[in-house]
Amino acid sequence: MRTQQREKILKYTINALLLLVSVTAFAQPPATEEKQPGVVVDKIIVKVDNYIVLKSDLENAYQGWLGQGNTPSEETKCSILNSLVMNKLMVAKAEIDSIFVGDAEVDQNTQQRIQALIQNSGNSQEELERYFGKPMSEIQKDLREQVREQLLGREMTTTITKGITITPSEVRKFFSKIPPDSLPFYSSDVEVAQIVKVAKVSEAQKDQARKRLYDLRAQLVQGADWSTLARKNSEDPSVEYNGGDMSWVGRGAMVPQYEAVAFRLKKGEISIPFESPFGFHILQLLDRRGNEYHSQHILISAIPSDQDLKRADRFLDSLRNLVVEGKAKFDALAKEFSDDAETKQRGGFFADADGGTKVSVKDLDPVVYFAIDTMKVGHVLKPITYRTDDGKNAVRILYFRTKLPPHAANLTDDWHRIQAAALAEKKDKALDKWYLKARKDVFIMVDPVYNGCDVVD
Repeated sequence: MRTQQREKILKYTINALLLLVSVTAFAQPPATEEKQPGVVVDKIIVKVDNYIVLKSDLENAYQGWLGQGNTPSEETKCSILNSLVMNKLMVAKAEIDSIFVGDAEVDQNTQQRIQALIQNSGNSQEELERYFGKPMSEIQKDLREQVREQLLGREMTTTITKGITITPSEVRKFFSKIPPDSLPFYSSDVEVAQIVKVAKVSEAQKDQARKRLYDLRAQLVQGADWSTLARKNSEDPSVEYNGGDMSWVGRGAMVPQYEAVAFRLKKGEISIPFESPFGFHILQLLDRRGNEYHSQHILISAIPSDQDLKRADRFLDSLRNLVVEGKAKFDALAKEFSDDAETKQRGGFFADADGGTKVSVKDLDPVVYFAIDTMKVGHVLKPITYRTDDGKNAVRILYFRTKLPPHAANLTDDWHRIQAAALAEKKDKALDKWYLKARKDVFIMVDPVYNGCDVVD
């Protein structure tokens, strides 16, 4: 493979890796030097205006790269450092250009990442605090700033690359420049679609959930501790670390049903049970300031009965019969009837990272993979029950449309992937051009140890 092609692939891979830096940095011990008297365990290696890159930032990202099975390389470490500096420059320029992200979005993303960290720590807040040697409030504060910078960088990238498109002739030109021995090799690809029907919960099941919440509400009104009852009863996964406390959020951060109740309550008031797409809640408004509010809640999900699941099964079986008998197209039925928002607009088809419907078998959900492993191309599987990613009981049918053997990339079978790569290169050139201009607007200081990385050249 030619050096230029290697550099492009390396650059794209590193940029993707750095999207995960804030989580991986928290998911493993901070990189430090051997603790000896008079030795600094961490230090600033780059300053971009008021923003800094620490040695531990670089080392954590580099260790993440090595952890993917890659070979140690100083060239790679320099590329990672340049990407880190690029991110800091974007944040600094966002400040200069008055580009910002809302506190509610930052808080919501921070909470999601905290939840992921806790899950990786055995679902224990105490274990996470012990691991980092600091209370949860400090962990959240540190991670929140990293999340804010990432979101600002995302906004700057969107602004810089806005309006950039790729034409078919540009895609062909991009592909023609790739040497034959450098063409990506894809494992077996498949096209698989689904129609999902979430089991509709009966009123009897809903009444059971409401009754449980009314009982809990009565205990809370009588002075029971909210976090204790939440941890014991709530089915919101975040309860393990927040005790039901949803922190300060702004309008739009929560589902409409939750937000509507929060803004109706008076400070300290506890709602009666209400329904949202996640189940049934009781909510207490702790405080409010303008369009932001602080609340805590308990969630109980109404579980479908066997009869509820059988109704969904019968409905999907009737759709399958229409397809098998040639009376309807699978993709049309998926767009009309599927409850899976992610796939229904594509006619039920699963997609790769670039949005194409040809998916590598190794990237399929294992349950889907094993299901189609026993199917013939063109067949529709009978309804099977499963749990959706958000924990709902559902039934689905699968359609196995296409199977491609392992192959080198070509314009016929892999147009969407090649188009995405060509567009990424075009956007990357725009970012490089912006970087050369933008770095003149900020102060950049690099530790002399890293002069060989050509950060400011």
